[in-house]
Amino acid sequence: MGMKKLIDKYNSINLVSRIFIGILIGLGLALIVPKASWISVLGDLFVGALKAIAPMLVLILVMSSLAQGVKKSGGKFRTVISLYMLSTFFAAITAVVASFLFPQVLTLDTSTQELDSVPQGLAEIIHNLLVKIVINPISSLSESNYLGILFWAIITGVALKDIVSDSTKNMLKDFSASVSQIVAWIINLAPFGIMGLVFDSVSTNGVEIFTQYGRLIGVLAICMAIVALVTNPIIISLLIRKNPYPLILTCLRESGITAFFTRSSAANIPVNMELCKKLGLDKDMYSVSIPLGATINMSGGAVTITIMALAAAHTLGIEVSFSTAVILSVLATFAACGASGIAGGSLLLIPSACSLFGVSNDVAIQVVGVGFIISVLQDSLETMLNSSSDVLFTATADFYQRRKHAIKEEVVVEEVYSTVNE
Repeated sequence: MGMKKLIDKYNSINLVSRIFIGILIGLGLALIVPKASWISVLGDLFVGALKAIAPMLVLILVMSSLAQGVKKSGGKFRTVISLYMLSTFFAAITAVVASFLFPQVLTLDTSTQELDSVPQGLAEIIHNLLVKIVINPISSLSESNYLGILFWAIITGVALKDIVSDSTKNMLKDFSASVSQIVAWIINLAPFGIMGLVFDSVSTNGVEIFTQYGRLIGVLAICMAIVALVTNPIIISLLIRKNPYPLILTCLRESGITAFFTRSSAANIPVNMELCKKLGLDKDMYSVSIPLGATINMSGGAVTITIMALAAAHTLGIEVSFSTAVILSVLATFAACGASGIAGGSLLLIPSACSLFGVSNDVAIQVVGVGFIISVLQDSLETMLNSSSDVLFTATADFYQRRKHAIKEEVVVEEVYSTVNE
């Protein structure tokens, strides 16, 4: 009974707070008892669990996400889905540019990395990409070949979308939920793993390691701010031909702030639905586009995946051409769709992007571990961008279709858009 109360007390504390406490304890132990190497075993166990579940997570979540796609989309749905994917791609491009301007280098154990496996030039990268994606899916899972896993997940998801019955899709959705639950259990123990990782990093490299983490968070935050306040406004203004910032600031204020603290796009769905209602949007559209956006609209996830993968490449001294980085952006766009409302979900998809550069799975999982250390801020900022843009692009698609189909609707658009300023 005492143990049950202890577990309930542990679970009652917010995950962010627990992770922060884990960081502080790991830091304190590293400074007080730096020779107690057994503490780092907690970090090894955490990383090992992530390494084990990540391949299955990518396969099931991406496949399920595509299989649940809307069949009869109509003009508004086509527009909003296009906006979701376009903004996610441009977010990845933004992250690429930022990584080239401010390259990040991480402190990792690279002894398992075979430098001969690193592709040299675009031609070899494309060759490896084409070869790896068609490897047997079972082999891809057992060998953690994320390019193959992602390819077969996409192909299978698209095939299932129009062929299987709703009951089969529901079964796949349940299977996806079960894998997500396993991930949730692992992440629930993240504070212990992060304590071990911080202990190992600080006892080995000193407290200066936090300067490195601070720079990484800074680049991530700048990229997400650029996406929210520069690239997204450009996309929106081209469609609605109006100043986009009143709508953007409304979405950030009424959806983004809540999402920052919940750290889950799925948990923020009711808030977004209420905001859509307040804006006077088409209920038949937003009742589908908002839950769909919580699954596939992952601009923040694309930023995280891209920056972390390029940080791994820079750490290993791998030269990345801009054309290769564009391929990475496409890969990150599809991988981000699998983040699917899980706290820290995008971090588990980093190995998919790292594999493009020949980064070993052992090194890629270490990058995931770094991601969890900085997730106290990273995941909150990512979710804030993801969830607020669900409403943003739903409203944009609604306004665009009204303007497109009837001059009379111009008046309606003016009336609805004016609610943003109230």
